[in-house]
Amino acid sequence: MRRRILVSTLFVVAVTALVLGGPLAFTTWRLVDDFTRAELIQRLEQIDDRLDDKPPGAPIDSAAIALAVPSGGELVVDVPGTPVQRVGALESPDILSESLPFGQGGTITLSEPISVMRTQQLQVTVIVILLVVLSVGTGAVVATVTARRLAGPLLDVADRAARLGAGDFRRAPHRHGIPELDRVSDVLDTSAGALADLVQRERALVGDVSHQLRSRITALTLRLDELSTHPDPSARREALAALEQTEKLSEVLDELLEAARAARAAGAEPMDLRSGLTEVADEWRPALEAAGRRLKLRVPEGLLARVTPARIREAVGALVDNALRHGGGTVTISAREGANALVVEVSDTGSGIPEELVPHVFDRGVSVQSSTGLGLALARALVEADGGRLELSRARPPTFTIFLPAARADDVVGPPRRAGSPR
Repeated sequence: MRRRILVSTLFVVAVTALVLGGPLAFTTWRLVDDFTRAELIQRLEQIDDRLDDKPPGAPIDSAAIALAVPSGGELVVDVPGTPVQRVGALESPDILSESLPFGQGGTITLSEPISVMRTQQLQVTVIVILLVVLSVGTGAVVATVTARRLAGPLLDVADRAARLGAGDFRRAPHRHGIPELDRVSDVLDTSAGALADLVQRERALVGDVSHQLRSRITALTLRLDELSTHPDPSARREALAALEQTEKLSEVLDELLEAARAARAAGAEPMDLRSGLTEVADEWRPALEAAGRRLKLRVPEGLLARVTPARIREAVGALVDNALRHGGGTVTISAREGANALVVEVSDTGSGIPEELVPHVFDRGVSVQSSTGLGLALARALVEADGGRLELSRARPPTFTIFLPAARADDVVGPPRRAGSPR
């Protein structure tokens, strides 16, 4: 994109310089010719004024008119009936001459070497060419700066849209100073907030519906179990048939929930936790340092989780953001291999979470103080969307623990990639 903008701008500058520079050079060349001839005619008029004061046939006072003759030039006075008189001598066969009528049918002719005019023409033409080159160079600099200023924000907005489509709903507070692109960024931030709320509501709705259906199915199963022991054979048969249908309904519910989880985790792939969490740490470290705090990263190599990279980065970023806003001291991101999952912990050394908020820390709208962002509820929804689990494992000092599914052997092609190695 940057190259296309640069090439297009340079093409326009080059065409403009060619269209204007060529005629300008030609016009300048002609103007020097006209000015030189006009100067010769002006000198002739001055000489003519002096010669008019002389009686006819009188010799020319060379000293009086020598100053009007150009250096290396020659003045020829040709009057009928008198000898031709000359002042000066030409040193070149290539001359530029102008004549004026003089006396009764006579003429005076002033000549100079044409090389003088050609030298002036070349000098002026070179100046014009230098100005054209300077304009092209200035255009190239402006094109480069403009291409960089436009391409960078456009690529940033495109990357922001791609991350949004991948499930990264973080807002981007940075703006580029270009009203149109800033408007697009505002719309993307609004869409990110709307999608985050949608994901949150969808997750809560699925969880609520699943819980309610399971509770009702369990209650119905218990009642049918009681009916299956009824002394009436026909009642027992109907109860057993209904119990069988209830079990099938429970299986269908499990399949639907599993299909929904699989659809949400469609972008899951093997991810090197060291590499992914390093990106999160690099992103949040400047904000913590600006607040006078530190961030530590303790992630061993070789931990491969099957997750959606954008989601796990967003979830861990939300936890670090929560520690930045509501915690204190050093923030630590660590990872290790657990019994049945990979464990990622985000903790700080602050005062911790108030006791009354511990049971509701993941509820929507719950916060110690007014804040912006996605919140812990969305972080949990994103982790659970990939089949993981997010819990508050300790309130003081606060420690949030993420349990992630490990990548299976058939998910990994070739040896595990070390963090920082080329892809």
